[in-house]
Amino acid sequence: MKKFAFIFPGQGSQSAGMGLDLYNNFDAAKNVYNIADETLNKNISKICFEGPDEDLKLTINAQSAIVATSIAALEAFKSACSDIQPSVTMGHSLGEYCAMYCANVMDLKTTMKAIQKRSELMDEATKTTKGTMAAVLGASVELIKEVLDEASKLGLAQIANYNDPTQIVITGEVEAINRACELLKEKGAKRVVPLAVSGGFHSKLMTSARDGFVDFVKELDLKEATIPVITNVDANETKEVASFREKMPNQINSSVMWVQTIQKAIEMGIDTFIEFGNGKVLAGLNRKISSEIKTYNVYDSESLKATIEELKVGV
Repeated sequence: MKKFAFIFPGQGSQSAGMGLDLYNNFDAAKNVYNIADETLNKNISKICFEGPDEDLKLTINAQSAIVATSIAALEAFKSACSDIQPSVTMGHSLGEYCAMYCANVMDLKTTMKAIQKRSELMDEATKTTKGTMAAVLGASVELIKEVLDEASKLGLAQIANYNDPTQIVITGEVEAINRACELLKEKGAKRVVPLAVSGGFHSKLMTSARDGFVDFVKELDLKEATIPVITNVDANETKEVASFREKMPNQINSSVMWVQTIQKAIEMGIDTFIEFGNGKVLAGLNRKISSEIKTYNVYDSESLKATIEELKVGV
């Protein structure tokens, strides 16, 4: 018997046109977008379906657009297939909010309100700090940490994401990260790719956003998870409301431990992952984390049906 995890991508997975096929073919997906528009008091569905990319890339739009699309994919799948149930769920950074929704920690309106506040606070933080990020490919964690220690003489420099064994994202102040990129190239990193982002996310530069989110989260209507959520900040199973209230703000300025999260799921006996949302980012990362697991994707009606058929479960 396969043991399933439902997983959700984060910021950067967005593209204009995402979710439109789901909206047109599944009432469950259409309902998600309608509730998202109403809750946010803006036409986030139109931004998903039509763009333009400039609007979709903005943090205050991207986060709610990605969450709405991932949840729309999840609800479309659930409406077509009730036989597959997850034993655990998780999301990459922003995607963790979809995981909490999946685990019934928050209803849809609460999830959309939370992500809108999170994106607003993070956007505000980028206006008072000068940060950037870069993806490092083909360098060991030890080398990256050594370089970040050296670059920290010029400013804040940290690890943002442990994406897969060959890819780590670094984050921090512009001068320090630029220096880290130079040093990593000199010391043999395969590739160093500056990212087109507006700030140093998942670093101490986001502390003001984290602090602002603490009081907001205290008032959120949260419930104990019905299945465990493996959380980014520590790669541990989480079900208790108090733990979510603590971890949700901390996630904003802490590293995303995706490699460790997938390894934890594997330890729990998970062998099959289903990624809900635009693109196949997490499927690509998972292949590099373990060749023993399989990741399916649901992002439109064709991929949804293909996933169900391949898993030999009737629609």
